[in-house]
Order: sequence, then structure tokens, then C-alpha cells
Amino acid sequence: MRVAGGFDLERVTVTRGTAQILDTVTAVLPAGRCTAVVGPSGSGKSTLLRLLNRLAEPTTGRVRLDGTPLADLDVLALRRRVVLVAQQPVLLTDQVATDLRVGRPGLTDDRARALLGRVGLPGTFGERRTDGLSGGEAQRVCLARALALDPEVLLLDEPTSALDGVSAAVVADLARGHLTAGGTVVLVSHDLHVVRDVADHVLVLDGGRLAAAGSVSEIDYLEPR
Repeated sequence: MRVAGGFDLERVTVTRGTAQILDTVTAVLPAGRCTAVVGPSGSGKSTLLRLLNRLAEPTTGRVRLDGTPLADLDVLALRRRVVLVAQQPVLLTDQVATDLRVGRPGLTDDRARALLGRVGLPGTFGERRTDGLSGGEAQRVCLARALALDPEVLLLDEPTSALDGVSAAVVADLARGHLTAGGTVVLVSHDLHVVRDVADHVLVLDGGRLAAAGSVSEIDYLEPR
């Protein structure tokens, strides 16, 4: 895979009513790396993530992907290249295997089983009904569904919040595998252990402003408290 999926934000502001969600954020999220976006609750992390595949739009400023403004890209094509796995899993069909094929109708049974294995679920899990899954199981099915699209960029919003420690390690391995294949990962997480384990680059948001940016070793916010 060609290394692609680098973003840059230029003086990005997001305003909703009288609330300033992001305030003049200028940042680079490098291609082929895992960038973690951290900070207190309500600091604008999820909004920044949603900007990257145009589920949210900047009020002012510009977001580019590999140098091209997102506004110049077809939004559906963008969302196949840049796939978001939201914090609250949403399953769209009544069976796991069918859900994996939502964006990839031609997905083979072998490929579906392999994707389930990558997220720590048995291959036979594809036969399960989605309405009987736990929150952690549903989250992993959403991860497998995202991988079925072979995206350049994985956007992960609190991907371990519903998972135990063993399952969280599966997510970390998945992210590292995507990077090894030449992809890019952007991770929003309050789990600083996962951030320290996976991320190469960190952005710290505070009150909608970029408070710090740098490598894991340079960011005081990640220090154990």
C-alpha cells in the first residue's frame, strides 16, 4: 500500500450556535503514522475527528488530505478512504456477516472470517444476530466492517471504551497492522496506556484550542498521574 492519508488543518474553527467547539486549530497529522488526539472531555476531540471525513464541517479554515482540500473531494469517495469507527457502535443489519458486507457487498466468506479474526472474534461469529451482541462485541464488529473497506485512514473514536484489557490489546494490534500496511490511524482516546502503546504523534486539545503537539515522549499530558 502506498503511504497516504496525511492531513493538515489550517486555522480551523468550528462554531455551533454561541459555542466555540474548535478555535483556530492549525495542525499536521502525518501519513503512515498513528496520531492520537487527547485532552479533557468537551475539548473538541471527536469534532476534530469528524472533520477528517466531513461528518462535520469547519466554520472557518481548511482541512486537506494529502494536500487536497476536503471540500474538493467527492464526499462518498472520501468516506471510503477515511473510515470512522464511532464510540457508540451502530450495527445496520440483523446478522454479523451481512453487516460486514454493508460497504463491500462482494466480501467473501473467507475474507469475512479473516476480518473477524483480526478483531478477536471467531470466524463463526458471522452467523450471530446483531441484536444479541454485547457492547464490546458490537464495537469489534464495527471495526471489522470498517476494515472490509480497505481504507487508507482509520478514525477511531474511543475504540476501547467498551472493551476489557484483552480486547483493547486486539485494537492496538489492529492499529499497528494498519500502519505496517502503509495506512494512517487517528485515535481519540482517554486511555493513555493505549495512546502511549500505539501513537507516534499526539495532539492535545484544551477548550477547543491546540495546547500541544509532538511525539509521545514530548507530551507532558501523557505522563502518569
